[in-house]
Amino acid sequence: MVDFTVDEGKCIGCGQCVADCPLSLLEMRDGIPLLARRKQQFCIGCLHCFAVCDEAALSILGHDPLQAKEISRDLLPKPAQMEMLIRGRRSIRNYQNRNLAPELIDDLLDTAWQAPTGRNVRGLLFSVVDDKAVLADIRQEMLAEIQRLDEGGLIDEDYSAFAKFPSAWEEGYDVLFCKAPHLLVVSAADDLPTPMQDAVIAMTTFELYAQSHGVGTLWDGLATIALRDLVPAMQKRLGIPEGHHLCYAMCFGYPALHYARMASRDHARVERVR
Repeated sequence: MVDFTVDEGKCIGCGQCVADCPLSLLEMRDGIPLLARRKQQFCIGCLHCFAVCDEAALSILGHDPLQAKEISRDLLPKPAQMEMLIRGRRSIRNYQNRNLAPELIDDLLDTAWQAPTGRNVRGLLFSVVDDKAVLADIRQEMLAEIQRLDEGGLIDEDYSAFAKFPSAWEEGYDVLFCKAPHLLVVSAADDLPTPMQDAVIAMTTFELYAQSHGVGTLWDGLATIALRDLVPAMQKRLGIPEGHHLCYAMCFGYPALHYARMASRDHARVERVR
């Protein structure tokens, strides 16, 4: 049974919650919104009804509108600010050798968790390495395993480039993690309707919010391949449970370099349909 409560002393009967329910589960009865018992099983917990109520009259699934942060239009970024954020973003491969504050990492993760998911299932898992010393240990374990596989002739030709990573590290090059202090790995439950889409949206949200805090990121395809195909046992250390599969990895930390201008790009390739 869905906990759906309306404060009739506050409700003005505007019907916004009824109009905005994605599955049309709400109805007006005697000027008050109602979630009929026969429809409760279909509620996906999206909280649209909760968020759209101007009067803070509606509670659902234990969420109290008085405890929720109100949206301030004055705090929303202007288009020029969003353009600067998006077009000024760069993949960071040079990082400062210091940890982010734990409070900042928590804020980045909590905000990324608000990203939309298919059917609002919210079945992702964020595995985060929040200490550079831990990531250093993980790097060493992965490189040692890659070297063992190479020496045993167990690396497929498609992954032959990875065999050079241990020697590259000895020469001072961190091909796997670019000497970043932190790593985010997103995994998804196997039964999600849109697992990869959910992960990519969440990680894009993470990186844009991180950028606003001066934190750089890198979509780490090499680490993703290594964790998925070469050193899958490392997924256990990352806390990825049975019934989940790894989607993607992202390095992050304070950049050691700063960019002076946006990269010049060609115009978008667009096919206008008439």
